[in-house]
Amino acid sequence: MPKKIKDISELPGVGRSTAAKLTEAGYSTLEAIAVASPQELSTAVGIPLATAQRIIRAAREALDLRLKTALELKRERASVRKITTSSKNLDALLGGGVETRTITEFFGEYGTGKTQLCHQLSVNVQLPPEKGGLSGKAVYVDSEGTFRWERIESMARALGLDPDEVMANIFYVRAVNSDHQMAIVDELFELVPKENIKLIVIDSVTGHFRAEYIGREHLAQRQQKLNKHLHQLMRLAEIYNVAVVVTNQVMARPDVFYGDPTRAVGGHVLYHAPGVRVQLRRSRGNRRIARVVDAPHLPEGETIFVITEEGIRDPAE
Repeated sequence: MPKKIKDISELPGVGRSTAAKLTEAGYSTLEAIAVASPQELSTAVGIPLATAQRIIRAAREALDLRLKTALELKRERASVRKITTSSKNLDALLGGGVETRTITEFFGEYGTGKTQLCHQLSVNVQLPPEKGGLSGKAVYVDSEGTFRWERIESMARALGLDPDEVMANIFYVRAVNSDHQMAIVDELFELVPKENIKLIVIDSVTGHFRAEYIGREHLAQRQQKLNKHLHQLMRLAEIYNVAVVVTNQVMARPDVFYGDPTRAVGGHVLYHAPGVRVQLRRSRGNRRIARVVDAPHLPEGETIFVITEEGIRDPAE
């Protein structure tokens, strides 16, 4: 049985010198090499195109990125794990909780509970599997300054966890613009396996893109860049079997006279990227309505949850 390759220096044709060049150019993991194009790897490292193709092929084989049968995919689905939201109603709507290996998008107006859900999931991912967690850490990328350690503290206490320990297991970073946000995700390809990270939160995914690319003349550029960012996140979710949760704002549609006049920012690019799209709306008091609007494996439906001092919960009967 051939030896399983675990490090880039073990790839065929990669000696110490090439491994050092790859690391210096930012290709320090098998995953980073596997998703690179031969041209970009060849240029960045200064190696012949044929060598770059060979190295990429070997990295993909080592990670089992190959043609598979539908039966193999079915068996792979058994590795998908779920994080509880702390609401049985919401978990049931999501088919058991927020899934790994996919992007889950929560979109809605201000105050509908998007950030509250992100905080709750960042705590819950640290729970053991029998309590709905993944015994893992979280990364929280904050593009709008909405992260509050006080909420993490109260949510952790409500679950009987040590608040300081919970906060020590959440890597927080404030993204200052769209380029910085994308650079952070690039760095996660190295950090995720090292730190046992099981959840990536981007709150919000479109905020900087919307602010920086204003007007129709910049729409194509914005959509291309946002598309690249979403593909970064999809690769991260699939390669490392982690859950990726993004929040999104909504904008009014003046052409709609009947039904819901709001839609998520990001247009068609965002519609096609996430695996699960959930719209959040306000109801009476602390009640919120969650509706699955797009998910290939879930039926459309909606449910009610509440936001309390302790976190996300089910409404009292």
